[in-house]
Amino acid sequence: MVNGRARRVLVAGGGIGGLAAALALERKGFQPVVFERAEELRDGGAGLHVWTNGVLALDHLGLADTVLEVAPAQQTAHFSTWRGETLAAWPVGDFVARYGRPTIAVERSVLHGALRDALTATPVRTGSRVVGFDQDRDGVTVHFADGGSERGDVLVGADGIHGAVRDGLLGTVPPRYTGYIAWRGRAPMEHPEIPRGTFNAMFGPGTRFTYYDVAPGLVHWMSVANGPAGGRDEPGVRDMLLERHHDWASPVADILAATPENWIIRGDVLGRRPDRRWGEGRVTLLGDAAHPITFNIGQGACQALEDALVLAEHLERDSGDPAAALRRYEAERRARTAPMQRIAWWIGRMGAVENRAAIRLREAFMRRNWNTRAFAAAEKDQVAYGTRWAHRPDRDRPTPRPTPRSTPRSNPRPNPRPNPTATPESILVPYPVPSPEPAAAQRKWSSAS
Repeated sequence: MVNGRARRVLVAGGGIGGLAAALALERKGFQPVVFERAEELRDGGAGLHVWTNGVLALDHLGLADTVLEVAPAQQTAHFSTWRGETLAAWPVGDFVARYGRPTIAVERSVLHGALRDALTATPVRTGSRVVGFDQDRDGVTVHFADGGSERGDVLVGADGIHGAVRDGLLGTVPPRYTGYIAWRGRAPMEHPEIPRGTFNAMFGPGTRFTYYDVAPGLVHWMSVANGPAGGRDEPGVRDMLLERHHDWASPVADILAATPENWIIRGDVLGRRPDRRWGEGRVTLLGDAAHPITFNIGQGACQALEDALVLAEHLERDSGDPAAALRRYEAERRARTAPMQRIAWWIGRMGAVENRAAIRLREAFMRRNWNTRAFAAAEKDQVAYGTRWAHRPDRDRPTPRPTPRSTPRSNPRPNPRPNPTATPESILVPYPVPSPEPAAAQRKWSSAS
């Protein structure tokens, strides 16, 4: 403690959330230290979809222009069937006029590297696996697997969905499996059907395929299919994916064929229900450790960046009571992220249906609602929050304000009157979405869907 105020902040986890928290704290005069369990910082090989609210958070950290040197700005987010039929088209390029920054796609390594390189006074200690902590009225002591320890004023657990800090606060509760698996990869390619700024999410029977360019000549993709957790791929995973998507609309097969097999990563998709509590005393959580959001709404990285800024703001305003500052941070961020956790889970269930009747219902619902209700809800409830950071002192332009959303040209149906009593789930999924069928009744997820 310096002059009665928390200054030394221990951050467990060197991912995007942990580095962003360290940078936000460093910029406000704190002394963060990052502890990463891996022997070296790993940035991963996946792509990220970063909505405008996330780019505005990067802007506040001074990194948006750096990331935009590589990351394509998206104009339209397309949603289609596996046959290539359009379900919806969201004009996300319009966000630049309304909020000042685009929605982008970027390699995780680019974003992670920008955050890492921006740190000037923050030690990042690799090979430091946190296994527990103790706290008292004056500070927190973190314990490491090698028997060492470190003392600080505050501890931030940004060590992921399986994090040790989370376990120490809330107990060891395994995350819940969604029922589907994601195969991710990168294809070094140029393709006439993938112009700069492409985004397309395709829905099939119990299977999905999403792709977007993350840099010139590089396309990130994800194939999602139902199946039991814990599986491993044998050699030939690319052929398996090509067989799964052999009759899908172009350019799916071309993307898979252009992907080196050793660039394909398999992972069970996990989530958690929103927690009522994220912290205790001088300890709190951030990012996936606090609120894992499945990929279905593309807000995981965005919310970790927002967490970092809000945490730094509340600690800066702390008047000698860091525990109270952390509780204020948690209350604000729980209200923001809990609806997203629920919405992402429901959209994932909707995408996992295999029954033909349920698929027809999904397609009809998306054609009717995705360009209107869903897009309006995404902008209002997810993107517009970023105006909190839309004005910076080094800019002369005023803070952009949201404007009423006009009906997209691609859908002549008028935007329905919003229901002020509707929950986010009732807006996006107003009908019961069938759960994925039991494993015994599912197709083999490794075969064509």
